[in-house]
Amino acid sequence: MKYPIAIEQGDDTKAWGVVVPDLPGCYSAADEGIDQAIENAKEAIELWIETALDAGDSIPPPTSIANHQADPDLKGWIWAIVEIDPAVMDETVERINITLPRRILKRLDDQAKSSGQSRSGYVAYLALVNG
Repeated sequence: MKYPIAIEQGDDTKAWGVVVPDLPGCYSAADEGIDQAIENAKEAIELWIETALDAGDSIPPPTSIANHQADPDLKGWIWAIVEIDPAVMDETVERINITLPRRILKRLDDQAKSSGQSRSGYVAYLALVNG
């Protein structure tokens, strides 16, 4: 997926600002120039998508830069495209194999049981709350 971003140029006293027009409330900034601004925007987009999915919200599809260039609030901003790995939004269940010492596996199973979850469910829960 490729999301357009609008970048407001920074200087010695002001950070580079980034807005992702297709994702309401998704923005970022960088102190060290346009390359960092683009990388920070990618991270902001991935976090925005993850948060929306966790909340059960739908993800707006990316549109073209042309759809946003007429926005007077973004006049004079630099436009770029940020590519996001589609796996960020993939809800496909996948079986995996992990290796753990038995003592840790027992602890994991005990905690999963006490929380009323399966081992897999508990591992997913831990990843989401600690991610």
